[in-house]
Amino acid sequence: MVGRGRPRWVRTRRPAVGTLAPVRISTVILPHERWSEARATWLRAEELGLHAAYTYDHLSWRSFRDRPWFEAMTTLAAAAVSTSSLRLGTLVTSPNFRHPAPLAKEFLTLDDLSQGRLVVGIGSGGTGFDAEALGAPPWPAAERAARFREFTALLHQLLTTDETTSTGTYYSAHAVVRHPAPIASPRPPFVVSALGPKAMEVAAEFGQGWVTIGAAHGDDHPSAEAAVARQLGDLDNALAARGRDRLSIERVLLDGFGGEPTLESVDAFVDVAGRYAALGITELVVHWPIAESAFAVDVGLFERIVTDGAAQLGR
Repeated sequence: MVGRGRPRWVRTRRPAVGTLAPVRISTVILPHERWSEARATWLRAEELGLHAAYTYDHLSWRSFRDRPWFEAMTTLAAAAVSTSSLRLGTLVTSPNFRHPAPLAKEFLTLDDLSQGRLVVGIGSGGTGFDAEALGAPPWPAAERAARFREFTALLHQLLTTDETTSTGTYYSAHAVVRHPAPIASPRPPFVVSALGPKAMEVAAEFGQGWVTIGAAHGDDHPSAEAAVARQLGDLDNALAARGRDRLSIERVLLDGFGGEPTLESVDAFVDVAGRYAALGITELVVHWPIAESAFAVDVGLFERIVTDGAAQLGR
């Protein structure tokens, strides 16, 4: 990905034999605070030297259902004009309540506001609050998979083509103009959430990155690490089927769902990050601490982890 003074998104060469490429450390900042409070968190993430800061694109989420929760795109817009070097984006947006045409315009705007620092995390979405918010019944699994591919393909077209007219089964666009072109060339990078084979095909076709949360619900692997190892193999196979080099895509792990003790101590963090780096993970994303939640970690410890721990990993 080309940008103005920004680090390359995708690795272009292998590390030396017997060594590991340093894993990038990023964070997720949930949109649960008013911007008057949240701004300091995004600025602190940049000060700590984190690679990227993401937010969830949900209308509400799990245990935050009855807590404050703000909108992702406007939060990212505020973060974009408040920071200068931190990459930022969705992790992830989905078809649950989005349409590619207005979403593409939002991403073009965020690309401009951030001067090309935007990362577009995309997933198929799931059941729950967002899936039923617009009043429609939840989609069957096969329809969700088909929608995901069509959604991603149209979003790609809208961000790379000056004028788009496309009629799909689920999503269409008529004479939608892209002007100006994005700063990130040819478009902001897509990081595609994928566990199953259909989603892996989408990641292999459109992704500059792939993201996993580790073990999927009902996964019969004994650990998140084993699940990720299998998923990485599936990703390599999907890339090979499209004739893509395995190094042409970043491999991102969103921590916090696989039962790893990642944020218990600096040593635990180094151990977890090192094990996943050995598997091929290139970016580890940890949740910014939130009191009285599943992400309740001492902020001082968190900051030591993402600075001292990252230094030990050679970042």
